Amino acid sequence: MNHLKVIIIGAGIGGLTAGIALKQAGYEVEIYDRVATLRPVGAGISLWSNGVKVLNRLGLGAEIAAIGGEMNAMEYRSKTGELLNHIDLMPLIDRVGQRPYPVARRDLQAMLLAAFPGQVYLNHKCIDFEESETEIAAIFENGHRTSGDLIIAADGIRSQFRKQILDEPVEPKYAGYINWNGLVPADEKLAPKNTWSIYVGEHKRASLMPVGDSRCYFFLDVPLSPDNSAEPADYRAELKAHFHGWDEPVQQLIERLNPAETARIAIHDMGPIDRYVRGRVALLGDAAHATCPDLGQGGCQALEDAWVLSNYLIATNISVPDALKRYESERKERANAVVAKARQRAEQIHGCDPDVTQAWYQQLKHEPPEDVTGAIAKTILGGPLR
Repeated sequence: MNHLKVIIIGAGIGGLTAGIALKQAGYEVEIYDRVATLRPVGAGISLWSNGVKVLNRLGLGAEIAAIGGEMNAMEYRSKTGELLNHIDLMPLIDRVGQRPYPVARRDLQAMLLAAFPGQVYLNHKCIDFEESETEIAAIFENGHRTSGDLIIAADGIRSQFRKQILDEPVEPKYAGYINWNGLVPADEKLAPKNTWSIYVGEHKRASLMPVGDSRCYFFLDVPLSPDNSAEPADYRAELKAHFHGWDEPVQQLIERLNPAETARIAIHDMGPIDRYVRGRVALLGDAAHATCPDLGQGGCQALEDAWVLSNYLIATNISVPDALKRYESERKERANAVVAKARQRAEQIHGCDPDVTQAWYQQLKHEPPEDVTGAIAKTILGGPLR
């Protein structure tokens, strides 16, 4: 279809990527976000090869390579530092045809903003829409109104559009753990160069992975009640208590992190849901399928959404609603499976069933590295760009 006008609600990874793809198709695109300043939630993201391939296809391969970290291996260690498994990632990269790029979220969002050849309208909270046979209008709290051929609702895990798409509220579900994350300067006293280093034990996890500009993205997970809260001034003390007795690199990480720049997030997911589309409105990214971060696929699935949706709009010409239903049919099966798999992985790691988690610790000691990379490859190659 030609000469479409697309309204995108949400200027996160998925909304911006969709905007870039649709502008490249020659469409008129308007992007709106309710916030006054774009501040990504969380410090980093493990962008696996399926997500990178979408950026390559949009002409952003050099840009993502410039800001991404070089990650050539993974290692699992016990809480006391015993090496459980070392996994060379080069066979995975050779198999799937693209290396992953762990990246700081702020850098990724800045890259996407720079690549979008249009304006992003901030301080615009969309509160409703009105649809006719030929167009759809987005209505904003500040009185603004705009009309187009479709709305892409990329407004996150607490989407305002999802209830209207589904005719019922579907709320995010707590995944069972709190995640502290941020950035620290890279140092081999913390983790080997170009290696994703993961410490596990007591249903907890401490992790460092390389990102651009000689930094590491870190996260620390602890199973706690969702209403457990703390102020940044208390983060270091609570982490020292939670990780007391863990290996020296974990202690060094806790000492070196900046509490004022560390996020503390109660991890939730959402879905699977059975509908992503209604008429001229399509959910995209976390609005449709928010995942636990334990597969590193949340951002990648939003990128895949953007690619598939733009492809159906460009390549089919029956109608906009028909193209959106084709998008829904393809993405629902793929993304819903990732949501379920990520939830299962989160439960395995964080002691939902202590026996299952203990068995996983034992498995890590004996699991062939090719089994680990094979499972990652299967997820990567399930995407639209193989």
